[in-house]
Formats: sequence, C-alpha cells, structure tokens
Amino acid sequence: MNTKQNMTKSDNERQISSEEIKKRAKEIIEAARQNNEDGIDLDAYTLGDINEPEATMHSEADIPDELKESMDKVGIDIKENKSGIYLQTGNKHDLCVSNTPGVELLPIKEALKKYDGTDGKFNLQEYLWKAVPYDKDQYTAEAAIQEITQGYFIYARKGQKTVFPLQSCLFVNLPGMKQVVHNIIIAEEGSELDIITGCSTHKTARKALHLGVSEFYVKKNARVSFTMVHNWADDTNVRPRTGIILEDDAQFSNFYIVMSAVKNLQTNPVIKLVGKNASYYGQTLIYGKGESYFDTGATAHLIGEGSKAEIISRVLAVDGAHVKARGTIIGEGRDVTGHIDCSALILSDRSRVDSIPEIQAKNPEVTLTHEASVGKIADEHIEYLMSRGLSESESINLIVSGFLDVDTSPLPEKLAKETQKIIELVSEAEMG
Repeated sequence: MNTKQNMTKSDNERQISSEEIKKRAKEIIEAARQNNEDGIDLDAYTLGDINEPEATMHSEADIPDELKESMDKVGIDIKENKSGIYLQTGNKHDLCVSNTPGVELLPIKEALKKYDGTDGKFNLQEYLWKAVPYDKDQYTAEAAIQEITQGYFIYARKGQKTVFPLQSCLFVNLPGMKQVVHNIIIAEEGSELDIITGCSTHKTARKALHLGVSEFYVKKNARVSFTMVHNWADDTNVRPRTGIILEDDAQFSNFYIVMSAVKNLQTNPVIKLVGKNASYYGQTLIYGKGESYFDTGATAHLIGEGSKAEIISRVLAVDGAHVKARGTIIGEGRDVTGHIDCSALILSDRSRVDSIPEIQAKNPEVTLTHEASVGKIADEHIEYLMSRGLSESESINLIVSGFLDVDTSPLPEKLAKETQKIIELVSEAEMG
C-alpha cells in the first residue's frame, strides 16, 4: 500500500517526530492565546477521566435509554440494519461492533496498534495529519498535543462494499468537557462505504467544547457517502476539522445537517481532488436558531484533470442566529468543473445570513460557477396558502418544509432514504 500516492511534496516532508509536532503545536496554541484568536480558551475545558475503562458495552442491548434518546435525535437508530456501530462518550469508546467482512470498524487507538507496519500490514501512522495538517490552527494543534484521545477507524479493503450504512455516535456527557476526536477513514480501490455519524450533548453537559479531526482517503474508483448530523446545546462550542483526499475516479458525497442551537460552530472541510475524474458533492443544511453563530462551508481544490465539485447549502435563520455560509472552489487542473449554490431564508428581524461564494480559476481550461440567494418568505406565498384554508403558521411551516426538501439523489438509495428520514425527524423535533 503506497500511502504517499498523490500527496504533495510538502505532505511527504511532514514525517517529523511526535516531540517536534507537540513543540510546534504548543507554539501555535500559545500564539492563538496571545492574540485572543476566536475567543476560546482551551485550558478552560477538561478531558474528563481518560483513564476510565473502555468498551463498557458489548452490544446494542447495553445502550442505556437516555443515550438512545440522544442517538435518535441525530438519526442513529439501533433497530435499523447496519454494517457496524461505534459509540463514544466523552473521550472513551463504549461500543464498537463491525458486521461486514472486508469492512473494518475499530477504535482509532486499537487500529494504530494493529496497523503498525509489521507482519505485512500497512502503517496507519503514515496517514496521520496528511489530509488535515496538525498545524492548521489551535484546534488541530490541541488534538496533536493530546495525540490520540479516541475516535474511530474505518477501513474498506479493495473491492469491498457496505450493504447497510455504518453508524457512529459521539456523545459529550460532562459539563466543561473538551472532547477531542481523531477519525481516519480509508476506502481502498473499488470499495464503497456508507456512513452516518451523529454528534450530541447530554442535557447536563453545559459549556462543552467538541474538537473533531476527520481524515478521509478515497482511493481509485472508490466511493464514500457520509451523512453527519449535529445536535448540540446552545452553549457548546464546536470545531470540526475535516480533510478529504480523492484519487482517480473516486467519488465522495457529503451531507451535513445541523438543526439545533449552538453557541459557536465553525467548520470548513478541505477537499483535494488530486485524481483524474474525481468528484465531490457536498450539501449543508442549517437551521440556525436562538443566539447561535455558524461559520460553515467547504473548500474544494480541483487538481486532477476532469475533476468536479458541487457545494450546496440551505440555511434557515430565526431568532438572533447568525449564519455564514461559505463555499470555495479552486480550479487548478485541466477541464475541471465546479459549482456553488447557497439559498437562505431569514425568518426573523434579528437573524442574519452572510453568503460567501468564492471561485478561483488558475488556468483557462476550467468551468466554475456560483449562485446565491438570501431573503425572507414572500408575503404573497403566505397569503396564497392562507387563501387555501391554512393558518399563517401552517403556511410558513409548509413553505419551510418545502425549503428543507433537499436533493439526496447523489447518495446510494438506502442511504438517501435514511438521510431523508433523518431530515424529517430532526425537522419535526426542532420545529415542532
């Protein structure tokens, strides 16, 4: 297995020692602290007892009812057929079950021990921090200092496919907790992975911080579909950091859904389409409410010849929510295509939406486009529905429901149905 295939020279040069990484990471955090970057003090949060015994559950039957309720809110249904399930509470894993031959699901700590480069196995350490640089910001630096607290590893061997989605749930359970997660997903040549991940907080886990590093490596002719649902508390700070590397003819479909209040959420996955005819489709659905602040988007680097990317966002903003919806596509290779589409509805006088599409053409053989619309629900639409016998609130809810009817056709049929069901369930729970 050539883990360095299609990586840039700078990526290859990052083979430095753990001590050097920690030293540099501490410098980054200290500089951020001195400059008061982002206003988040990492030292104000605790990791909890990371020495607690792990794997306290042996099957889905051991999951407590309270956790099941939180899982339901992010679309994790233990009654559904699945290729595997991973549960993590705080910074330790509780349950990890893999049901599909050729598709492996492990806690990341176990995976690093198993795949250490001996006995003919590849060395998983060589994948760490290649899709997401450890020195990207203070949050990746914090994850590097903690090394690996916990997270999951998903590995699809060559030509293997998931029959049903893999499911994972990351649960913040303590007040003042700093959950630090590092996930690595590898889809070998010709493999297919369907994944649903849900993140949530316990009702007593006030003023928490979630730091999630996720690295995806999608090899030649492989396909990954990834649906992520977040359900946070209104005083939770959230900092996911995601990197995706796509090789020749690789495909990645990404759905990100947030329909709960949050204090401050910032995420911008970076997708490098290094392979010929690689493709990326990403759709974000945000229902911003309360005094939430969202800064979301994606950045796609179209490097391989014939590669393409589509970045779509749908935003609803109510109360005093502020949403920044970003999208950046950089056309570097020949005959690449990209499109950004952002639509937003502002449902209150205090809410705000900033749509920030950006396209960069680095040679004349690219086709890049973007469109954006931000506004309120038109009065005539409400009046028309009311003339048909609906109340004003019913009319607004019907229009909003139509707005949330997103296109899930890029997903495999089973995962598309699951994603649509998740959207409907979350919408009903959050919007009444």
